[in-house]
Amino acid sequence: MTERRRVLVTDGNGRFLTLPRRAWCLVGRQGAIRFELSRTKVLGVALFWVKPGRVVKGHPLRSERPTSSRRTIGRLAGAATLVSLAVSGCAPEAQRGFLPGYSDGPTTNQTDTITNMWVGSWTAALVVGVITWALMLWCVVVYRKRRDDNVLPIQTRYHLPLEIMYTMVPIVMVGVLFFFTQRDMSDIRDTSAVPDLTVQVIGKQWSWDFNYLDEGVYETGQHAIEPGTITGDLGGVGTDESFPTLYLPVGQNVEFQIESRDVIHSFWIPAFLDKMDMVPYRTNIWQVTPLREGVYAGKCAELCGDFHSGMLFNVKVVSVEEFDAEMERLADIGQTGQLGLDLNRQQHPESTATTESDN
Repeated sequence: MTERRRVLVTDGNGRFLTLPRRAWCLVGRQGAIRFELSRTKVLGVALFWVKPGRVVKGHPLRSERPTSSRRTIGRLAGAATLVSLAVSGCAPEAQRGFLPGYSDGPTTNQTDTITNMWVGSWTAALVVGVITWALMLWCVVVYRKRRDDNVLPIQTRYHLPLEIMYTMVPIVMVGVLFFFTQRDMSDIRDTSAVPDLTVQVIGKQWSWDFNYLDEGVYETGQHAIEPGTITGDLGGVGTDESFPTLYLPVGQNVEFQIESRDVIHSFWIPAFLDKMDMVPYRTNIWQVTPLREGVYAGKCAELCGDFHSGMLFNVKVVSVEEFDAEMERLADIGQTGQLGLDLNRQQHPESTATTESDN
């Protein structure tokens, strides 16, 4: 008497023979059948021919029908994905990815683009992560070792469609991420518009010079600030008067011509959600339109020497009238013309700081 059962099959020496997925065999009452297996592959599908003459032992497997535990795991994984996405969208800070510079509205015309790219990338990564964790947990639970299971699992089994899917899905994901990143970065780095204001930003050890090219005036900072002289909050809004201040008119397109006088620096305004490297003998261009008046912190984001941590500046986004008044003030105190790239910290009359490399 025989019955129809799903089996793992071994030969007489205990070696496992691979059966196609969902294959069925006739197993005798004593769990043994006389046949021999031979196999070939056509388009990745295993084909078997049964020949008499060899004893092959069969070991029953569990049913392929989904059990209640599997269904529960699947439901929990789906619920976890939905809950994580719902929770991430509750607070305003979470909706903008916990990024700075967005208390009463976007700080610049690029804030929304950068925020959407940031949040979208992390949301996609979260969804992929939750699905991956759920699949791993499902495999751990469903295919865990049973008490009465002393059979070594099949060590080699191929599933061509699954392997193709696991290869193509990451390629598609990277392609989608590349598309949106390239689209947004092209918009952020676009410098084709005619600027309303052009400012040459010069980084130096360890401060800043701002040349307002259209107005013919400049703002300069002390090359090195002695330790203990800074009274403001270095990580805050940067309101210390010892820092040089960059004035920008609200609602106008500003073009920064970013250059370095000595070593590599990085021009960073955290509230603007962007920064740009400052490389000697190279001019980088960045255009941005400030949309919200206020005082913001600026700093160097590239380790540039002994006093790197003190290389700070203020950014004041003000009305056009207040900006014009500041330009007149700079002209009245004699800060007219343009500071060149040939100056260094030893030529600056206000700088007395030295380092070991200067001695």
